[in-house]
Amino acid sequence: MTILHFIRHGETEWNAERRIQGHADVPLSPKGREQARELADRLAGARIGAIWSSDLQRALDTARPLAERLGLELHVTKALRERDFGDDEGKRDDEVFSFLPQSQWLDPDWAHPNGETRRDVWNRTAAFLDALLADPPADEIALVTHGGPIRLGVAYLQQKEIEAIEWHAIANVSVTTVEV
Repeated sequence: MTILHFIRHGETEWNAERRIQGHADVPLSPKGREQARELADRLAGARIGAIWSSDLQRALDTARPLAERLGLELHVTKALRERDFGDDEGKRDDEVFSFLPQSQWLDPDWAHPNGETRRDVWNRTAAFLDALLADPPADEIALVTHGGPIRLGVAYLQQKEIEAIEWHAIANVSVTTVEV
């Protein structure tokens, strides 16, 4: 059995302003940097033997204190990136939702202009997880990533259909643990 700890990055200014980030490389806010340090303290006694991070700065800056605290090499991958929201990145979520029906937002095959679909994120997250779990580098692995890959990755591991996934908020620096 392998234990995966999906960790959402710390807070950014765009999180606080409710702006859509996606692939935009927004850094952690001062609060987010503190959250990253607190996360490292909180997980200091965990049996995590490997740590992977999205290549976006907000995830990397959340993962680094944990990797340092645990004395682990930090592995970086684009596979754990948030969904590319294309032309809607940087806009406030209420601005986008005012003209976008929720059914369209949740449609796994719809993309924001110049962005990617949820199914695209599902496929790259699933491919990463399949490769990782084919030969796990440790019994417990931390994956520092974003809300979308957490929702989709957990659902994939639980063998849910992408169409059945319900949207729910995932708090900054929350840890979602799945045994596989």
